[in-house]
Amino acid sequence: MKPDPEKPWITRPRPNPGAALRVICFPYAGGGSSVFRTWPGELPANIELWAIELPGRETRAKERPLRLMTELITQLTNAVAPLLKPPFALYGHSLGALAGFRFARELRRRGGPQPVHLFVSGRRAPQLPEPSPMHGLPDAQFIERLRRLGGVSEAVLAEPELMAYFLPIIRADISLVEGEPYVEEPPLAVPITALGGLTDDKASAAELEAWRTQTTAGFEHEMFPGGHFFIQTARPAFLGALSRHLARVTAAP
Repeated sequence: MKPDPEKPWITRPRPNPGAALRVICFPYAGGGSSVFRTWPGELPANIELWAIELPGRETRAKERPLRLMTELITQLTNAVAPLLKPPFALYGHSLGALAGFRFARELRRRGGPQPVHLFVSGRRAPQLPEPSPMHGLPDAQFIERLRRLGGVSEAVLAEPELMAYFLPIIRADISLVEGEPYVEEPPLAVPITALGGLTDDKASAAELEAWRTQTTAGFEHEMFPGGHFFIQTARPAFLGALSRHLARVTAAP
């Protein structure tokens, strides 16, 4: 994917100007836009995917990673909101789910267009407190928590030079999730679909169900085999389900 130097926040793995729906995808902690590189080939043909590239990684590796969600959402909305043309949907996993939710809130606050759907995966509802924060842990304990989550390969975890590069990025991303208290606001008038892994101790079925209170529109949740990174380990089932949901969204009036 080649980023547009004038639009560093967005990459388009497979441009589709005539798409019926654009899906803006937010990566998990430590992830970049490449997480979504191959997704367009497994989603409906009338979808265009926009992958958000956060500062500090991949095409923006020379930039400072952000540590406060408020700062991230302000910068993101300033850059991306002028590019939005309805209809569009939002998808995010873990950190990305919270970022997508906060982005929808910020668009509403500014009187901007709202997504037709919000998809959140691998993330407990934002009003639920984090039972075991990790962004301030010493490196050894922090790395062990990453190992248990399963999102970083063992080869990377075991390589000191690679971890010296990735650790500050991942720690900053976890700070985005854990660093600010939840602020109560009215629910979104946007349907929400919550997706989760059956053995994910970061987002149980009950914690996903709690997203229901964040919308005055429709809500549903669906579970898949696997843990926190079921989007990788149960990829065909997950992308198949996401495709079905997106097909329903595009078919709606």
